[in-house]
Amino acid sequence: MNDNKQPTTPIVHCITNYVVANFVANGLVAIGASPIMGDEEREVEDLVQLADALSLNLGTVSERTVRSMKLAGEAAVKKGIPRVLDPVGAGASAYRLEAANTVIASARPTLIRCNAGEAAALLGVEWKARGVDAGTGETDGFTLAKALASKYATTVVISGAVDYISDGKTILTNLTGHPDMTRVVGTGCLLSSLLAAWLTKDTSLETIQDGMFRYGRAGERAVQSGIGGFSNALLEALTDEEVYTL
Repeated sequence: MNDNKQPTTPIVHCITNYVVANFVANGLVAIGASPIMGDEEREVEDLVQLADALSLNLGTVSERTVRSMKLAGEAAVKKGIPRVLDPVGAGASAYRLEAANTVIASARPTLIRCNAGEAAALLGVEWKARGVDAGTGETDGFTLAKALASKYATTVVISGAVDYISDGKTILTNLTGHPDMTRVVGTGCLLSSLLAAWLTKDTSLETIQDGMFRYGRAGERAVQSGIGGFSNALLEALTDEEVYTL
């Protein structure tokens, strides 16, 4: 939202994947946001009218969810609320790449949050995809972030050992986080939805960088509990006002 009225408890409408829906919902609640996890195409336009931000995630993409994302994205554009796209596994199949481009055209994302492999796929850059993980390639995250932001006239976050945040002209970075965060399914998906909530403050690069910094700090704290206890420890860390709470 670009006005000065920040919702005290921002409502984030999430069309996310079924693998992580519960984790994402609890993470949003932990930072003081309110999730709506609705993906039925007959109601998504109505749900957007209740929301302060929209988070779209292609993790378990299907024809039905793509139709829902298109409708929700168009409604969110019309309403003028922040829209975050997580193009999970965009390089893993031709269908996923097609779906990502379809949703981008409809939702015109305020922010695309992805890994380097997904960014490369959206740019048509040669990359060795590894399922929904980042894979390997020769182009650096700095270059990918600027190029992808320029291509879609949006803001891009590329997560990795170094996080890159760009609007196509300026590049900011973030170094917080821990490698073990990639060993827990859903940490990237949760980050995308948390950033959607964070964007209800404003959509500046500095605000996004602050959100990335705080999430990384929460992750650093949570990995001390080990991989088995990480998810619960991350939710606990996110409730700490000094770490992330809105």
